[in-house]
Amino acid sequence: MKTLRQHVAKPIAAAIAGTACGAVLGCLLGRTVIFHQTSTRLDNTAQKLAVQGDSSTAESRGVLSQMNASTDGVCSPQQIAAFRKLVFSSHYLKAAGRMSGDSIACSTTFGVAHGDPVHARPSYVQHDGTSIYENLPLFLVPGKTVIAVRKGDSFVIYNPFNLHVDSPFWMHFTVTDRDHVRRHSENTKAMQPNSPGIELMHEGKSRLDGNLYATHCSRDGNVCLSAYTSVAEALGANRFEFAGFMLLGALAGCVFGLVCTLLYRRNRGIEKQLIRAIRKDALGVVYQPIVDLHSGRIIGAEALVRWNDDGNMAVPPDVFVRIAEERGFVGEITRLVLRRILRDFGPTLRERPDFHVNINIAAADLADPEFVPLVEKALKQARVPAYSLGFEITEGFTARHDVARKTILQLREMGHAVHIDDFGTGFSSLSYLYELSISGIKIDRAFVRAIGTEAVTVAILPQILNMARQLNLQVTVEGIETPEQAEYFTHRATESIHAQGWLYGRPVPASDLLNMLGRVSEEQDHEKAPGLEVAVTV
Repeated sequence: MKTLRQHVAKPIAAAIAGTACGAVLGCLLGRTVIFHQTSTRLDNTAQKLAVQGDSSTAESRGVLSQMNASTDGVCSPQQIAAFRKLVFSSHYLKAAGRMSGDSIACSTTFGVAHGDPVHARPSYVQHDGTSIYENLPLFLVPGKTVIAVRKGDSFVIYNPFNLHVDSPFWMHFTVTDRDHVRRHSENTKAMQPNSPGIELMHEGKSRLDGNLYATHCSRDGNVCLSAYTSVAEALGANRFEFAGFMLLGALAGCVFGLVCTLLYRRNRGIEKQLIRAIRKDALGVVYQPIVDLHSGRIIGAEALVRWNDDGNMAVPPDVFVRIAEERGFVGEITRLVLRRILRDFGPTLRERPDFHVNINIAAADLADPEFVPLVEKALKQARVPAYSLGFEITEGFTARHDVARKTILQLREMGHAVHIDDFGTGFSSLSYLYELSISGIKIDRAFVRAIGTEAVTVAILPQILNMARQLNLQVTVEGIETPEQAEYFTHRATESIHAQGWLYGRPVPASDLLNMLGRVSEEQDHEKAPGLEVAVTV
């Protein structure tokens, strides 16, 4: 009996010891893998923020330089109008103006200052004399830190909603100025980093005082953007994975840890990830319906590219497209989307002349001598007519109209429609639109969001519609989300207007849109009497 108990006790003891050792090993290995994974995601987030930070800094410097070079009278109506045009053409700026001493003289938002002067002292001054203001009076936004930059007597206000990336709730980011170690934090939680500042001022990843950091600095080195989280938050967000490591045991935990180490090994940067994804045809393409505003019928769709990085984290299109533009391979994305459109909608475009698909193209595409022949060859092979494929270019490209004009004319002569996207946010003049032979314009969603408010953008909408009518341009309104917004344009236009937005349909895979078109066709065949048009709203 005693021998039997000893015989049984030894394997039980070994099992208990093995389980305990495995649990400890699994715990240590689990923490290591989770921290490694988190550091990689933090690094990707910081890199995306740095790309936006470089762009916004370059834009503000350019605008301030133009403002200081103005020869108009200080705060004259002509100068304020010129400043407003600069702000409207910018991507990251909210307002601009002049200062006299430490008081605001005029701004693009409020015009010439009247009454008691509004005084403001800079939060700090950089080494080149640039003054930085936090929450400048008159420009406060609840719950946001609004940054103003002054050079000479001119100042600009950053739009606090532009610097943004999609990130988990437990991930935070902060901006650090190296000259003054000042941090502007935009956090989903009110948690400031406990670091004395050194980790936030140098490129790289680190761990200190219970926090994980990943930092990328601007090209000039003055500003660093850091993504960070606490160890507790990282473990809490991955608590199920952590528990799994502990329960697997010694051998299972070790094997699982090795596999996870391979799966979550250090990424080599967002640019290389993007190149790999393009070569593997791993970018996604979704399609948002475009409808006739008066009838509600689907008459087209816009192809939109999507991408998740190696960590399965969605990367905003404006981030990875800008990276592709800066690195010179954005044309590969355009070609991928073109192939996908012809593959997804080739038969539909051949059979339905009343339906078209729009594709966004970049400045590099317009300047590429091989772009037009490539499009022509692809359409010929797919037996798709040119009028079934439209092109959208952002308004900023029209500033290089000498480069764009030739390509746009070629596309128009082939039968393609060419639209100016995000119209009203750039600086296209009437002469540009005339010279470029544009087919139509897409009114930016910022104007649509302003409907029902007292924003200055609402007053511009009737002028845009009237201009389009006089130039015989097709108008497409993007970002319509409510019936009130749709009704605004319905009552103010007698000609055909196209609409796009969540009210009519979100971006969906090709199969969903094809099913949607099929249902509409069946309803029209069943319900439409001769000479009577049935309006179908999606």
